[in-house]
Amino acid sequence: MPVELALYQPDIANNTGTLIRLGACLGTTIHIIHPTGFPFSAKSLARAGLDYLDHAIVREHTGFAAFEQWRHFEGRRLVLLTTKATTSAYEAQYEANDILMVGRESAGVPDAVADVADLRVRIPMREGLRSINVALAATLILGEAKRQTDGFTELK
Repeated sequence: MPVELALYQPDIANNTGTLIRLGACLGTTIHIIHPTGFPFSAKSLARAGLDYLDHAIVREHTGFAAFEQWRHFEGRRLVLLTTKATTSAYEAQYEANDILMVGRESAGVPDAVADVADLRVRIPMREGLRSINVALAATLILGEAKRQTDGFTELK
């Protein structure tokens, strides 16, 4: 069971397309938790996703409740990337059953969503700066989680 990535109600099609392209290249399933802040279609994702969209595994969930039901049924651990966490993403121990979640570009996730996360992590960064772009943040931590769980062994 490899580490996967969930996007909670993404606002920006280009970031979503970029992460779907990343998922295609790394063999990582991308979960889209609706609603999105843009029309979720191949056309809206094409600029960033290019021709990689056909190679990606994308699983859509009608909302967070549907995602949570699926996640619990599958026995997956939820790891939330958030600027509000106290644990460094580089001190955390990732597991192969993890689903990393990033929040909306404009608002993160609601407290009710953060409260159900099994682990909350943050990317260490310079004081006084708000946050890293969601696509870049997800890329950094997905790489770390895959490294820790031998998720690159089948890639060339």
